[in-house]
Amino acid sequence: MRIKDIFSNKTVFSFEVFPPKKTSSVDTIYETLDELRDLKPDFISVTFSAGGSSNNALACDIASRIKESGVVPMIHLPCINYTREEISATLSEINSRGIENILALRGDINPDIPPKKDFLHASDLISFIREQGDYDIAGACYPECHPDCSTLEEDIANLKLKVEAGADHLISQLFFDNSSFYEFLWKARAAGISVPIEAGIMPVVNKKQIERMVTTCGASLPKKFVKIMQRFEHSPEALRDAGIAYAVNQIVDLVASGVDGIHLYTMNNAYVARKISEAVSGIIGEKETKF
Repeated sequence: MRIKDIFSNKTVFSFEVFPPKKTSSVDTIYETLDELRDLKPDFISVTFSAGGSSNNALACDIASRIKESGVVPMIHLPCINYTREEISATLSEINSRGIENILALRGDINPDIPPKKDFLHASDLISFIREQGDYDIAGACYPECHPDCSTLEEDIANLKLKVEAGADHLISQLFFDNSSFYEFLWKARAAGISVPIEAGIMPVVNKKQIERMVTTCGASLPKKFVKIMQRFEHSPEALRDAGIAYAVNQIVDLVASGVDGIHLYTMNNAYVARKISEAVSGIIGEKETKF
């Protein structure tokens, strides 16, 4: 199934997982997938290393496992450290497994790995994928501006290039302030970007983990959010439960405002995904789009 077709009549609810570290058993991710499948997400995306990790073969295996379980899979495909030939080979592998949905990304630049020159931007990759086959292609967006852009307006102009290159829908980076997401949506729509845009939500379960992610993607931390981390950082269970509650409140507000979908960054934590899914199951359904 093409993910773009799911947006036509409902608020999409999806998950993201990543391959386990080399020091962990592969069975851990399959156990997580079994639990996530029971939550009936519209699709599950699988991350893919931008640096040529051997875990990329595992990412394809995981995507295949998702498909076999009856859930629609999406596989991430970064391009900054890959040649056209390598991307072509990866697309052939993806196609051989019957996977139709790809999240096309530039990928993070690693200072220790010189970037390849074939794909400097995600829009370049999207155009290339369009030439190679009939895929459903998603792009990434940054509600609070990509770290490499000086203004949100500049970032949205680049985002429009992704859509013009062939992106069918977009998934946002994580954010903790819904007002920032609404401002981004308004500016994106005003710029002529009309494809569906999912809101990326990451529950707080670990203070250091969130701080690392925020440093990477540039998301701001509202005062309410900072208070939660400061108050509960020494109590893992309390921080987890407070983080779940904060994410649920974000999702309720977003769905009430008519967003196209919610993409939950599960961090491979099935417990957290279940608690959030159960809390919002009654409001994820037919949508009344306002953006």
